[in-house]
Amino acid sequence: MITSKQRAYLRGLGQACPAIMQIGKGGISENLIKTVSDALEARELVKLTVLENSGEEPRAVLDALCEALGADGVSCVGRKIVLYRESKDKKTIELPKK
Repeated sequence: MITSKQRAYLRGLGQACPAIMQIGKGGISENLIKTVSDALEARELVKLTVLENSGEEPRAVLDALCEALGADGVSCVGRKIVLYRESKDKKTIELPKK
């Protein structure tokens, strides 16, 4: 669990990141969860785009992915969502102290 200060810091970092994946008609599948998990392990912070044809609300997608991946939701603005999960092997982001 991250604090609001850490979430604000990550939100700032997330704005500069490009969206690396899109969630479309397939919705949230096991393959998508595995891919996002691998991306979180490599980058710690990922931005996704929820396409309109997915039929899902971005906030619901954020909540579902956070639950499935054990990640923290950083932001949900428009159709863009940002997730954070601390890497087990290589820490690339140094969070402010709690």
